[in-house]
Amino acid sequence: MAEKSKILVIGGTGYIGKFVVQASAKSGHPTFALVRESTVADPVKGKLVQEFKNSGVTLIHGDLYDHDGLVKAIKQVDVVVSTVGFMQIADQTKIIAAIKEAGNVKRFLPSEFGNDVDRVNAVEPAKSAFAVKVQIRRAIEAAGIPYTFVVSNCFAGYFLPTLVQPGASAPPRDKVIILGDGTPKACFNREDDIGTYTIKAVDDPRTLNKILYIKPPNCTLSFNELVSLWENKIGKTLEKVYVPEEQALKDIQEAPVPINVFLAINHSVFVKGDQSYFEIEPSFGVEASELYPEVKNCSVDEYLNQFV
Repeated sequence: MAEKSKILVIGGTGYIGKFVVQASAKSGHPTFALVRESTVADPVKGKLVQEFKNSGVTLIHGDLYDHDGLVKAIKQVDVVVSTVGFMQIADQTKIIAAIKEAGNVKRFLPSEFGNDVDRVNAVEPAKSAFAVKVQIRRAIEAAGIPYTFVVSNCFAGYFLPTLVQPGASAPPRDKVIILGDGTPKACFNREDDIGTYTIKAVDDPRTLNKILYIKPPNCTLSFNELVSLWENKIGKTLEKVYVPEEQALKDIQEAPVPINVFLAINHSVFVKGDQSYFEIEPSFGVEASELYPEVKNCSVDEYLNQFV
């Protein structure tokens, strides 16, 4: 077995970042996390940083905006995974510049972890948010940096605990609001599974310069199928309110920031069917559960059991 590559995670204390760091450490890759001094001092994130240390992760103090420090950090590893949050997506050009200067990186995985931004039909403000990720993709390709773009579709932890109900804190028991006609399929992946699949891909020649779609069949279902699965679990038929597209678009326009962003993403996923309207062609992409059948991922059916 070839030596496992050294992985640097930038944005490792973020929502999806911590799952990527944990998966990397667990799978035996020498794992490095770039952390800011302020993060270490933070009461919540500081605890997470301590957990990283306990699992053998090497902490590198620094941030995106210190070019020399970033180059130095990157020179210690083979693979760079960025999991930076929404506000820092555009600043990944700084990572690209540092990777180019370092000259040793075998693979870069930018912060994607959502829809395939080259294949979305989103409206504003999601359209602009996705466009920034597109710019980063093109910049990586133009720089000739070897890459994998991880399209992980929906985070189960964002969507399933409320069954995508606005303002709810638990899944519905009486009435459910369904966007559009409820037929386009979406994919809901548990966050630790996203971490696992992402790390599996870093050394895999099959994912080199490709999009890795995390789209296991047991996590891919329409809004209507999701509701019916939930109804079976609670042994009750819910009253269904379908929101036509015109109304969904009006709601987006009238919502404040950042709620309008989430509503526009929901429109892209559940009304336009942006996670499922196209076939994954070998020329541009591969599917994670096909490549890694040994990963026993959590199905949506299984995930929902905790809320019954």
